[in-house]
Amino acid sequence: MSSTPDMLVHTEAGITTLTFNRADKKNSITEAMYAAMADALAQAAQDAAVRCVVFQGDMAIFSAGNDIGDFQQQAAGGAGAQAGQDAGERPVWRFLRLLAAFPKPLVAAVCGPAVGIGTTLLLHCDLVYAGDNAAFSLPFVNLGLCPEAASSLLLPQMLGYHRAAEALLLGEPFMAEAALEVGLVNRVVPPAECNALAQAQARKLAAKPLSALMETKRLMKAGQAPLVQARMQEEGASFARLMAGPAAKEAFTAFMHKRRPDFSQC
Repeated sequence: MSSTPDMLVHTEAGITTLTFNRADKKNSITEAMYAAMADALAQAAQDAAVRCVVFQGDMAIFSAGNDIGDFQQQAAGGAGAQAGQDAGERPVWRFLRLLAAFPKPLVAAVCGPAVGIGTTLLLHCDLVYAGDNAAFSLPFVNLGLCPEAASSLLLPQMLGYHRAAEALLLGEPFMAEAALEVGLVNRVVPPAECNALAQAQARKLAAKPLSALMETKRLMKAGQAPLVQARMQEEGASFARLMAGPAAKEAFTAFMHKRRPDFSQC
């Protein structure tokens, strides 16, 4: 499986590990990184030798979410659009669809900030381990946008409506212990132990019969799978509309100029 300098893809002993490797940019995700992750998931789903996929960052940062500059460029009609690529086939949306439908176990190790997609991707993972420095945030509204990755469906199911509303409407971070309490993560450990724990759990999964793992996961997700795909499509349409709106334009302009946004006219 191919890697990029910013997204390392490594397969060994039945485990494919996807490592965010852009710490100098807070592991913010570019279109090229989404493409690498989407390709890795597509290949891992078809490769019978792969039993499990692990997402990880480093001890200080999981991911700050989308790279704002890259995201703006792509949304405004970047390389994919210029090549005649349908917006729904952009790497970010392809990655999300593959993530939601991935048939094998997904494990994540999260240390430090997990912003936006850094948190919503975890809703599709089967096992999530967090460093005690993990901070989860969903600042979509603060950027003039709406949730993605079916988080508007999955987060209320997991957290309950009022906690989900607090997380999505205010966009304020919540810490590892709170994530453990609501079931977003399985265990909280010191950051130095987090990636190793996720790999150890992945090795346990890789030693089990793949057919039984996949069927068990399918049965657990069978009732919500069609709803997830439909909600992701609905969110995607809303996201695109809001991205072109005045609130998002003000939020991104303010971010680039390092000032507080003014939504009084939005």
